[in-house]
Amino acid sequence: MDATTPAAPTPASAPPASAQSKSQQAYHWIKERIAAQEFTPGYRLVLGTIAGDLDMSVVPVREAIRQLEAEGLVTFERNVGARVSMVDDSQYRFSMQSLSILEGAATALSARALTTEDVRHARRINELMVETLDHFDPRAFTALNQEFHATLFEKCANPRMLDLVRAEWARLGHLRDSTFSFVPGRAAESVREHENILVLIENGAPLAEIEKTARRHRSATLDAYLIHEHPDESLGLPAF
Repeated sequence: MDATTPAAPTPASAPPASAQSKSQQAYHWIKERIAAQEFTPGYRLVLGTIAGDLDMSVVPVREAIRQLEAEGLVTFERNVGARVSMVDDSQYRFSMQSLSILEGAATALSARALTTEDVRHARRINELMVETLDHFDPRAFTALNQEFHATLFEKCANPRMLDLVRAEWARLGHLRDSTFSFVPGRAAESVREHENILVLIENGAPLAEIEKTARRHRSATLDAYLIHEHPDESLGLPAF
């Protein structure tokens, strides 16, 4: 999976403020607060208040909220206004299924561009994840998990693929604090699977094999969640 509110540098980090339009500044400002749970599900987003905090007019704030609404992070209700979307279990499943496919492909497309230092860095992160298992902190573990995967897929040469992966990561951070909170036993399996992916990359394995392994690694976390939370629905899970 592995999803959470990121607490470390993430692949979805915003560009420098100087390079952003006002609507982009408002977009990233609101999105960061949703991810950090400062703006929790159901929180009302008052355009005038946000515009005042950012020292801008309500027009770019309205544009930012429309973009967040398109991403599913914000909902707009008549006579109520914009609110942070409520956690939707089905949306979490859809995002995890999508990410398993997208991230698997991005990891495979990135594999040949990774340097020895990139792989070494990813392994160091995975070792830190192993160290957290004895005194497990789901949020810290998931932040490291996101950094690990970003290291492996960020050199994908397809910018559209990267945009889609980052968008699903951001959506997951909003939908579920950390799946590992629900299925902590999955964490130990996850770090072992990380090592398998690294070995495939180091050995120059066929890209199809790297893609399949990365994809099944992600979908295995969703499977673990469904088995734990919805055992009646988990029979016959498709192998994404």
